[in-house]
Amino acid sequence: MEQRATTHHVHKLSFILLILSLAFPSSSFELRPSVADSTFLHSNDTAISDFRVLNRRALFQCPDLNPYLQINVTTQGDLSDEQFITVNVSGVLVPSDGDWVAMVSPSFSNVTTCLGSEAYYLQTGDTSILPLLCHYPVKAKYVTSDPSYLSCKNQKCQKYGNNGDCEVRTCAGSLSFHVVNIRTNIEFVFFAGGFSTPCILTKTDVPLKFSNPNSPLHGHLSSIDSTATSMRLTWVSGDKEPQQVQYGDGKSQTSEVTTFSAADMCSSIVVPSPAKDFGWHDPGYIHTAVMSGLQPSSTFNYKYGSDAVGWSAEIQFRTPPAGGSDELKFLVFGDMGKAPLDSSAEHYIQPGSISVIKGMTEEVENGNVDSIFHIGDISYATGFLVEWDYFLNLITPLASKVSYMTAIGNHERDYSDSGSWYTGSDSGGECGVPYETYFPMPTPAKDKPWYSIEQGSVHFTVISTEHDWTEKSEQYEWMKTDMASVDRSKTPWLVFTGHRPMYSSLGADDQFLETVEPLLLNNKVDLVLFGHVHNYERTCSIYNSECLAIPEKDKNGIDTYDNTNYSAPVQAIVGMAGFSLEKFPDDAPSWSLVRISEFGYVRAHATKDELKLEFVNSDSKNVDDSFIITKK
Repeated sequence: MEQRATTHHVHKLSFILLILSLAFPSSSFELRPSVADSTFLHSNDTAISDFRVLNRRALFQCPDLNPYLQINVTTQGDLSDEQFITVNVSGVLVPSDGDWVAMVSPSFSNVTTCLGSEAYYLQTGDTSILPLLCHYPVKAKYVTSDPSYLSCKNQKCQKYGNNGDCEVRTCAGSLSFHVVNIRTNIEFVFFAGGFSTPCILTKTDVPLKFSNPNSPLHGHLSSIDSTATSMRLTWVSGDKEPQQVQYGDGKSQTSEVTTFSAADMCSSIVVPSPAKDFGWHDPGYIHTAVMSGLQPSSTFNYKYGSDAVGWSAEIQFRTPPAGGSDELKFLVFGDMGKAPLDSSAEHYIQPGSISVIKGMTEEVENGNVDSIFHIGDISYATGFLVEWDYFLNLITPLASKVSYMTAIGNHERDYSDSGSWYTGSDSGGECGVPYETYFPMPTPAKDKPWYSIEQGSVHFTVISTEHDWTEKSEQYEWMKTDMASVDRSKTPWLVFTGHRPMYSSLGADDQFLETVEPLLLNNKVDLVLFGHVHNYERTCSIYNSECLAIPEKDKNGIDTYDNTNYSAPVQAIVGMAGFSLEKFPDDAPSWSLVRISEFGYVRAHATKDELKLEFVNSDSKNVDDSFIITKK
């Protein structure tokens, strides 16, 4: 989310302290001030972390004449599509808490493989002597993750004296890395000097390759319209030739194939964006095919791929209910991202995402979910493209089985001078291209990521808060027309959703509120769902920052909003699905009825007469808040 005024000065001070620490490190491997300047310019893209500013470092071969040093990988043959591998470092004479291992892909990292030329790098203000750490590590671990490393419990005698005594002993450590098929070869590099001042000790002799870099992977579903008789399947492969999805009783569809390149990413003339430069990773090819001839609220099987590249496992999925039918069960959340399964350091880590994914997967497997809505800040790749592969792998147990609908957020779209409504570089130069390629929604056109869809008794109006929503803009006119056209006898519930909120105890965009909120009241929107702020918050029936109605407790003690005589929408923030949580102020406004800073997701159940929502705490599995909107 955007930095709010209350934290701006704290973050600014952090930036200054970070720059000072980078410009004047205690280690002899000194960063030039120009590198610190580059770090500051990329601060919004990479956030505040030693690991996240590894780029732009002059690489040294460590002044280590140790002849015993080795790094190797324990694995049987080539890499599978997903596995844990063990990386061993050995022959270490003096273990240090600054020793670390990086997984690098592609497996080459010298200057000849960097994008552009040395002159291109001068745009960053970085005049460090090449070579640079041009390929940002996919992930990394300090060898101290092995508790026996510093104490040298795993010893080996490398040299014996004439009397048989050991004269040279070395130490070893082992690390576990979670690897998914990212198509390009990988290598592991052993560094000293920590993340701040890295120097190379050694690296694996032979790059590791995936047994099938063309494997069809990460299939995920989305709805294309409100009939629920067709579903779109999107997947990733290293092969550009069309493949197929086979489904039902002998039906098949051939995929359309697309991709994107570094040239499609946004950047600045002052400094290249991560997406265009050191964060770039080849995405392979994105395949999409529409399975038609389905029935709503029904179960089908499918597999995808080809005889040439192989086939996925057979997967069972369920279509959502058609718009206008009686009932819908859906999950909704924002700001989830991903976290490593191996406790490694990565570009961006959303600590709550694992428990949220686990909880929602159980819901899907138990048959309690018809569809899912992820409303912005999807993967948090923010210009480090390999992060998308890890995110897609993480959501596969969910998104391969039910419709996974999305809205665009600031971390997918925003970049200066790229057409986004908000300036700043929150997308790291992606400017919506990977998002729209991986998650094709039923939108009117490219870079117009707003749409509506009906499922069961609910009409969803999904907007982009990252594109122009002001009066007379194309999106504003679309919102007005879409909501005015809803047949409330068919879909009595109108749910309006997007990424940035109108109301939050931590602050919101007043112009957005003043411009768009009247549309909600005029069209009698029942429920408004946003993310962006990383917590859960629920309002009264609110308009113009005033409560027009307060819910009453039903016989079970659940807050119930009676919309029989409509007053105003209920608004809720559901941005607690992964990103580090934000605390609430002590003096919350009176319209804020419920505030919870815990990881979780919202489970919703809509009938013709009732819309019930529950906030599920993903750690405790408890329902920490529930409310009902009724119409009699």
